Amino acid sequence: MFDAVPSPGHHRRPLPPAQPPARGVPGPRTPTRAQERQSPAERPGRQRDAFFDNAKYLAIVLVALGHSWSAIKTDNRVLEGLYNVVYTFHMPAFIIISGYFSRSFDMRPDRLKRLITGIAVPYLLFQIAYSLFRRYAGQADDPISLVSPYYLTWFLCALFIWRLTTPLWKVVRWPLPLALGIAMAGSVTRGLDDNLDLGRVLQFLPCFVLGLLLKPEHFALIRRRRVRILSVPVFAAALVIGWWTVPRVDGGWFYRQSSAQDLGAPWWTGPLMTLAMFGCALVLTACFLAWVPGRRTWFTALGAGTLYGYLLHGFVVKSTLYAGGFDLALRYGAAGSVAVTVLAAAAVTLLCTKPVQRLFRFAMEPEMEWAFKQDAAELARERQRKDREREKVGV
Repeated sequence: MFDAVPSPGHHRRPLPPAQPPARGVPGPRTPTRAQERQSPAERPGRQRDAFFDNAKYLAIVLVALGHSWSAIKTDNRVLEGLYNVVYTFHMPAFIIISGYFSRSFDMRPDRLKRLITGIAVPYLLFQIAYSLFRRYAGQADDPISLVSPYYLTWFLCALFIWRLTTPLWKVVRWPLPLALGIAMAGSVTRGLDDNLDLGRVLQFLPCFVLGLLLKPEHFALIRRRRVRILSVPVFAAALVIGWWTVPRVDGGWFYRQSSAQDLGAPWWTGPLMTLAMFGCALVLTACFLAWVPGRRTWFTALGAGTLYGYLLHGFVVKSTLYAGGFDLALRYGAAGSVAVTVLAAAAVTLLCTKPVQRLFRFAMEPEMEWAFKQDAAELARERQRKDREREKVGV
């Protein structure tokens, strides 16, 4: 709300000093424990930022498109080139935003609880669910492993590790150069993807650290009209370069998962490609965000459910793959590719909706109060709240 400004020629008396409420008269309402556990954006009276919700929704649509295109891009150089462009920046964009919203993370007990219930528990549940689904629907005999993320679950594993390291990045002098150095080291270390998918954890780390360093004015800077106009030729050039890379660049580089040696390249290409991919991701992410609307749109509310869309759309993609749906799409050429694109976007949109969130909240956002000891500071705040309530009623 804007403060009311008196019109010229009218004067207001100064407000009297604040007085404590009399007995029996309710005073200012103190936040409940549930409200204290909520993030500022989720508390009553505070609105979510439409720009970031829009960006998260559009990024998750690109993720779903990329996973769907992976099954039909064979022998289609245009689609494969577009796939390479999307894979250059869609996860970096999502990770940068995740880092931006992790800036306030510290080792406070309530935030550690949210880290466990919002990331660690969903990782365990979906790691098991995807493993069972793969075994019985995909006819695979691989054992269930909690330390080898399958398919989509690597992101939850990575986000858990990145967020735990957030306090460290706040105290080092040069966080982004250090993160880039770690990523370059990861690009020449073999076998990292065998345990917790550490190859991706390390090679995507600079994107998360960059998000921690960003401020609102940085996002305002890239949303200017000049940047939006400049992004058009940049994206056009990226599409041409993506088309050019198809027969010349190993697609494994775009996943940021394997070492240079595992990709059959000399070790020294790992650090160079790490820097090149980070630079390209940064430019394309800026161009992408420049076109994200800042106003509320029909899909703004879906931005709050992107984790649901992310974790659940994998079952749709894999089910289609196991049922031969992508083989059917390949028979129809360009029309089949368009159909897959539209259906993938529609499916992930549906999975971000409120009914789906309510249905799967038990797995994505479990309460689990029974699993944690109550924090001493929280107990003290609760006692103070009860004392104030007794004073109000004259007890």
